[in-house]
Amino acid sequence: MPVRQLPEQIVNRIAAGEVVERPASVVKELVENAIDAGASRIDIFSDGGGRRRIGITDDGSGMTRGDLALAVDRHATSKLDDEDLLEIRTLGFRGEALPSIGAVAKLGITTRHATEPHSWSLSVEGGVKSKIMPAALSQGTRVEVSDLFYATPARLKFLKTDRTEAEAIREVVRRLAMARPDIAFTLAGEERSPVTWAAALPGAAGRLTRLGDILGADFRSSAIDVRSERDGVVVEGFAAAPSLTRANALGQYLFVNGRPVRDKLILGAVRAAYADYLPRDRHPVVALFVTADPREVDANVHPAKTEVRFRNAGLVRALIVHALKEGLAREGRRTAANSGDAAIRSFHPSFAPRPAAFAPEPGNWDWRRSPSYPAGPMPSFEGVAAAGFAEQDQAAFDVGAPSADVLFEAQPAADLIGRPLGAARTQLHETYIVSQTRDGLIVVDQHAAHERIVYERLKASLSHNGVQRQILLIPEVVEMDEATVERLLARTEELSSFGLAIESFGPGALAVRETPSLLGKTDAGALLRDLAEHMAEWDEALPLERRLLHVAATMACHGSVRAGRRLRPEEMNALLREMEDTPNSGQCNHGRPTYVELKLSDIEKLFGRR
Repeated sequence: MPVRQLPEQIVNRIAAGEVVERPASVVKELVENAIDAGASRIDIFSDGGGRRRIGITDDGSGMTRGDLALAVDRHATSKLDDEDLLEIRTLGFRGEALPSIGAVAKLGITTRHATEPHSWSLSVEGGVKSKIMPAALSQGTRVEVSDLFYATPARLKFLKTDRTEAEAIREVVRRLAMARPDIAFTLAGEERSPVTWAAALPGAAGRLTRLGDILGADFRSSAIDVRSERDGVVVEGFAAAPSLTRANALGQYLFVNGRPVRDKLILGAVRAAYADYLPRDRHPVVALFVTADPREVDANVHPAKTEVRFRNAGLVRALIVHALKEGLAREGRRTAANSGDAAIRSFHPSFAPRPAAFAPEPGNWDWRRSPSYPAGPMPSFEGVAAAGFAEQDQAAFDVGAPSADVLFEAQPAADLIGRPLGAARTQLHETYIVSQTRDGLIVVDQHAAHERIVYERLKASLSHNGVQRQILLIPEVVEMDEATVERLLARTEELSSFGLAIESFGPGALAVRETPSLLGKTDAGALLRDLAEHMAEWDEALPLERRLLHVAATMACHGSVRAGRRLRPEEMNALLREMEDTPNSGQCNHGRPTYVELKLSDIEKLFGRR
């Protein structure tokens, strides 16, 4: 087949396939144009998931008659001052959005520039331009797109349902609204009730207001301000405390020079920063804004401009990790997933309030007829002493000894009550410590709490003078399959840095000669098996630091106070004081909460006192 030049209309449709993937792509391109035009308010409307109609109206600078004639031609743009593609300070710059949309849909543009006596309108249908005509519009630009993909019917087959396409449009607008809190956005359509995000004040407070409007009040209440800067690169934004998590990473947003992008860089950096706070199957919610010299960012990587490439990606990743870690550590107890709200909601009083329709008349209520009283004939209470029940009647209320092995502590000292974690009062089920504070009570999981303490000690020892080790008088021999033995021996140096010295002891066996002093007496076999399981999941690309922290976390779990161990009052209080002095003590190194705090006001609500 000979080589031939394709017709211009076919060329435009092929180019449109790179830019216009679905209705949300059209909305993204048009809203970005409105932002670049200096709009302070942008209204978005869609019908039929965007395939029937899309309307974008803004109050930006608009276009002159001459600009409007060029705007729908390929590679015509107002976003580049010169031919320098490295100095890009706008959201759009390819000059393909409007001609690509006009090639596959019916496009209508009405615009007015401040220097023009009136507005002008232009339409494009299947790539064919109409004449420019006078129109009525007071300010800005209005773009109408209808019958999307009518010129390329095959593309319609790949669109999803109207509801799904409408949700994709909503997500695009959400991201752009998060990037520009100074602009008011209104999103309406047949598929949804109108949503308006008012323009926010400049600065961090305004940004948090916009993020809270979009991501929800839970994010606003748990957001932690983060910031890091080096070599002209600034990373700032807000990260949710570990108490707010999601089952996937869709709640992580990255903006580079005001451009919403999707980048694997943020996923790895956020995972590393939150590694000590969350379980493996939970993901935090963050919104990070990166500002850098445009020459240090390649925004020309993807046709739809959804990806960027950094000249120094390592620096950006390090700044993200540092900003998040510093913010989480700074907030201290706020970072813990130990709010009592969930605990309060889990209580279901057995004697719930009765509906008003069944409320007894005043003075006629009989507790013996309450729902919790057993059915059957009413017992006789004759002979009951005035001061209370007779002994034989009281026996009916004897529930036996407490099911938990409880040790009650005497009246605590006033100075301990005033401490953040209060004073230990008792131990329940030899697992949970109950402490009293001035305005409530705290329930501590002794194993999880001590696990975090040991973990932080191991990290501190590693960063200072190395982990102290103890030599076993008789080396402990651990038998495992040969593959597991080889996996552990390959990490001998990393394990040794934590005071765990192992060596081969023949086929399918290892000899443990030294263990970390912090762990005390430990089951070396169980520890090595757990370490081997974690190592099997490691990716070779995983940084050494993360591998070492995995080792420390596993060791801490084996070296901490186990559930089921009875603690004396002084030991319980000592654990509470250590928790107060240990960073990130609100959760163990697996991300589970170490304690739950219940305010007295919340407890009073449970009993109807408030």
